[in-house]
Amino acid sequence: MSHITWTIGDLAAHTGLPVKTIRYYSDIGLLPMAHRSAGGHRRYTYEALEQLRLVQQLRALDTPIATITQLATGERSLSDLVTRALDRTRTRLAELSWRQATLQALDDCSDQERLRRLSVLSRVQRLSEAPLDLGRAWERVIPADVPSRLVDLITAQAVPDPPQDPSPQAVLAYAELHALIAQPGFRTYWAAPHVRDKASLYTELIEAAEIAEADLAAGLPPQPGEALDKFSRACARARGQDDSPDFRAFMGAQFRTTVPLFRRYWQHISIFTTGQRPTVGSTHCWLVEALITTHQHTSSP
Repeated sequence: MSHITWTIGDLAAHTGLPVKTIRYYSDIGLLPMAHRSAGGHRRYTYEALEQLRLVQQLRALDTPIATITQLATGERSLSDLVTRALDRTRTRLAELSWRQATLQALDDCSDQERLRRLSVLSRVQRLSEAPLDLGRAWERVIPADVPSRLVDLITAQAVPDPPQDPSPQAVLAYAELHALIAQPGFRTYWAAPHVRDKASLYTELIEAAEIAEADLAAGLPPQPGEALDKFSRACARARGQDDSPDFRAFMGAQFRTTVPLFRRYWQHISIFTTGQRPTVGSTHCWLVEALITTHQHTSSP
């Protein structure tokens, strides 16, 4: 077999490829050529035929010529080629699934709601970059002097990956996160502009949230207790005030206009992250609501 050689016409007859295509593959170095005949015609070995069949098979999978060339020259292995192609296919399928769910979210609603949803959904333009965009937004929201371990704790829960196999509801909920964090009230609240020692404030608020986690997980309504006391003391200390009923009433009035923003943010996350423990954010909202509901009068400190 190794002594037999073929012309381009023979290769075309064996593979069904046009002569012009085989000549192109040969010119770019995809096919090993044995020699030229006395008349100057190219002659190919059995290895060239096998290589040509491999090229045919890879082209049937839409593998680019440049990639096949890397395979032929040894720059890339077939295993690596398959792995990368599979990754690209999975990414593309995820994008198509996301697009389908997005269109479904825009389909079953009124014209007015469709326009609102379109504005929200357009915030997630490149699915692969969406978590990075959300993460960068949180980096701008959280004060720079908050310890990195606390930043990591918050963002690990506040910056979820896009939902897998998304439903229209999940796609809309994920896009709502991007819309909410862009609102000025959301950013101003977390920036705590009135507080000097933001690191201590964040530390104490997270400790209070951790204490309240069990009550929230048990389904208890917002209520007084150790967690609320720690939460209120942290707020008072941050403002240079004494924790008192009047102070709590004042803070409750301040929170009343902002907590709906945060509640919606964590509610949207819960739509596509089922079965998880209460987050720092949802527990923070629980504490704020406990403060509001147990101190209804409007005196100021």
